[in-house]
Amino acid sequence: MAIAGIVAQLRAHPVATVLEVGSVLVCCLLFIGTFVLLSSGVPTGRGDPWLALIGVGVVFVLFWTVVVPLYERTL
Repeated sequence: MAIAGIVAQLRAHPVATVLEVGSVLVCCLLFIGTFVLLSSGVPTGRGDPWLALIGVGVVFVLFWTVVVPLYERTL
């Protein structure tokens, strides 16, 4: 039933549904990535995986706080 609801929502509002489902996936990946990196120990040296995780989080937050409101204003 849940998948049928998502498909119906996608047909009715494709952009909004893709944004919402994509956001859930990004949040899950950030959550899992945080625990994977925490299990590998404290970063030493440059900490490139940690910087990548933080970069993805920053882009995600900027997308929802800057890009989406600007898009909604243009409609």
